[in-house]
Amino acid sequence: MKQTISINIKGISSFADSSALNSIRARAIANLKTLREGTGRGSEFTGWLRLPDRAVSETTAVRACAARLRAQAPVTVVVGIGGSYLGSRALIEALNDPFAPKEHTLLFAGHTLSEDYHAALLRFLDGTEYNIVVISKSGTTTEPAIAFRVLRDHMRNKLGTAAMKSHIVAITDARRGALHDLAVSEGYETFVIPDDVGGRYSVLTPAGMLPLALAGYHIDAFARGMLDMALSVREGNDNPENIAVTYAAARNALYGRGYSTEILVSYEPSLVFLAEWWKQLYGESEGKEGKGIFPASVSFTTDLHSMGQYIQQGERKLFETVIHVADSYHRLVVPGATDNSDGIGFIAGKRMTEVNHKAEDGTRIAHIDGGVPVIVVSMERIDEYNLGQLMYFFELACAISGYILGVNPFDQPGVESYKKNMFALLGKPGFESERARLEQDLRDKE
Repeated sequence: MKQTISINIKGISSFADSSALNSIRARAIANLKTLREGTGRGSEFTGWLRLPDRAVSETTAVRACAARLRAQAPVTVVVGIGGSYLGSRALIEALNDPFAPKEHTLLFAGHTLSEDYHAALLRFLDGTEYNIVVISKSGTTTEPAIAFRVLRDHMRNKLGTAAMKSHIVAITDARRGALHDLAVSEGYETFVIPDDVGGRYSVLTPAGMLPLALAGYHIDAFARGMLDMALSVREGNDNPENIAVTYAAARNALYGRGYSTEILVSYEPSLVFLAEWWKQLYGESEGKEGKGIFPASVSFTTDLHSMGQYIQQGERKLFETVIHVADSYHRLVVPGATDNSDGIGFIAGKRMTEVNHKAEDGTRIAHIDGGVPVIVVSMERIDEYNLGQLMYFFELACAISGYILGVNPFDQPGVESYKKNMFALLGKPGFESERARLEQDLRDKE
C-alpha cells in the first residue's frame, strides 16, 4: 500500500488562526470515527466507504460486458446525469488523448434538455451501430428518462425490437424502480448501484467502472488506487497526518473566517471534468440549511487570462485548492530560435512541464500575496491508479467536511424544487393548482 496524494496547507497559515484550525481538526478526526461507525446523519448512504474493499475483486463481470459491447458496435452512448455520469466522464476526459483515434467512442446523453444536442446526436447515430448504457437508480429522472426514450425509439427503428436488447445495458437499483422493471421485462443486461451508495459517491460502482472499461482504461488500477487511499485515510489514521482530515479541517477553518468560495484549480486541461465532478460532490453534499462553501473551478494557465484578474484583486471571499500534477508522460522542450523577437529566449531548452510548474508557483505566490489562501493537493501523474486515490480522498474529505458543517452530506432535498415546478408547468397530472400559481407568477414577472 502506498499513498501517492499529498497536501500542503502552508498557503493558508496567514489567513486561518492555528488554534481554530487545531480545534476543527479535532472535530474532523471525531467525524471520521462517526463515518466509520455509521452513527452520523445519512449513515444509510455510507456504503461507498467500503466499496474499494470489494471492487478490486468484482471487476470481472464489468470487463466482460465492456468487451461484449465493444465487439458488437464502435460507439456507446452513456445516458445519465449528475453522479450517474460525471464520475465516469471525469475519468475518461482525464485519461483521454484528445487527438488519437478511438478504438471505441463514448458519447453522452441525458445530462441536458437541449433539443439541438440530442438531435445532433441522433444524426450521428444514423450512420453507425451503437450501444446504450443507461444509468439511473429510479429510471424517472427527467433528463436521462427523456434521452433514453428517444434513443430506444431510434435504436428500435434501426435494429428492431429483438436485436436491440443486446445493445442496451441498464445500471440501476437491485430490486425496484422504473428502469429496473423495464430492464427485467425487456431482458437487458443489468448492473446494480447499491442501495447504500448515492449517485455522487458512485464512481467505483458499475456507473463509473463500465464506461471506463468501455473507453479502454484499466479499471483494476483505478480500484486499487481507491483501495490504497481508503486504507490510508479511512482506517486507523485518526491523526493530524491524515490528508482527508487535513483538507476538511483547512477548508472549514477558512470558511469560519469568511472565505465562502472555494476554487478548484488545475494546470492540466484534461482535469476540467474532474472539477465538474468535484463541484457536484461538494456543492450537493454541503450546500443546504443556509450553509456551505460554494465550489467553483478554473483551468490555468488559460483562465489566468480571464478569471485571473478577479482572483488576484476581486472580493476577498475566495480561496483556492490547486491540483498539482508532478510529472507528465511526454517530453517537449521549448526550442531555440535564430532571433528572440518573441522575448522568450530565456525559456529555450526548458521542458513545457517545467514552465507550467513555474507558472503554477508564481501564481500561487501572487495569489497568497493578494489575499487568497491556497491549499495544494499533489498527485504523481494522471493515470487510473492516481485518479482512484484522488477521488477517494475527495469523497472522504467531503463527508467529513459536511459533518463539520453540521449537515447531512448524503442527501439533496433542494434538487427537488425545480423538478416540481417543471412538472407542474409541463402539465403533469396532480399538479394542476400548482401550475396555475406558477403561470400567474411568470406573468407577474414578465
